[in-house]
Amino acid sequence: MSITQALPPIQPAKLEVKSLSKSFTTRRGWLQALENVSLTVNEGEFVCLVGPSGCGKSTLLNLVAGLDTPDSGELISDGQPITGTGRERMVMFQEHALFPWLDVMGNVLFGLHLKPNLTKNDRLEVARYYLHLVGLERFAHANVHELSGGMKQRVALARALAPNPRVLLMDEPFAALDAMTREQLYDDLQLIWEKRKKTIIFVTHNVREAVCLGDRVILFSPNPGRIREEFKIPLPRPRDINSVELATIATEITRQLKSYTQPAIPAGPSDPAAPAAA
Repeated sequence: MSITQALPPIQPAKLEVKSLSKSFTTRRGWLQALENVSLTVNEGEFVCLVGPSGCGKSTLLNLVAGLDTPDSGELISDGQPITGTGRERMVMFQEHALFPWLDVMGNVLFGLHLKPNLTKNDRLEVARYYLHLVGLERFAHANVHELSGGMKQRVALARALAPNPRVLLMDEPFAALDAMTREQLYDDLQLIWEKRKKTIIFVTHNVREAVCLGDRVILFSPNPGRIREEFKIPLPRPRDINSVELATIATEITRQLKSYTQPAIPAGPSDPAAPAAA
């Protein structure tokens, strides 16, 4: 089987979130993580979710992945309800979650063992393709502990992409990396998205990161988690996170985000001893 046959072009999925709510019971009591959240993500769209800690971004990602179930509302992928996990939706977490007893190639191959109709040689060819795509073909047999943080995240990205999912769910995957490594991965991810055209939902606290990567940026506010506003990003790709145009859009989004998350400071009482205006 050729690499073209092993990795056939597939139609990216359309996702619909309808009136979704989710709560948890914690040691501190009842917590409403999401309330009446509705969102449509079109086929092949790159959507970034932005908001402060505790606003329900990661909760929504877990629900779309099928790792948890909502209290109410609907989750739909191409007209079918999401009732559990599936190969068509892969998750990439903040921590690389690589298996330390496997080398780089073994980690990328791991998810391919569950994909039907592939021979051993087919799996190896697919794994090599994605290692090349993330620039790690020379490190195929390196041990995990020999890799830098950025290289580990590239392996995790290759592993998530290898089963050829229709949807990629990314939960702050670059948050723990240094600035230079993050910037390189922004370039890599944009290139990979252009080549493979996956539907991507990307969770982040970093507004400039969201503007650099997303077709749309969705703003969440906390307590309970709600969608407050969305911004379409008109910038051409590939985008440079240090560009003036990108910084201008990020500044406006940040201003709006702060208005939802920072309480207004009331004006102080007037000073009775102040002289009256002339």
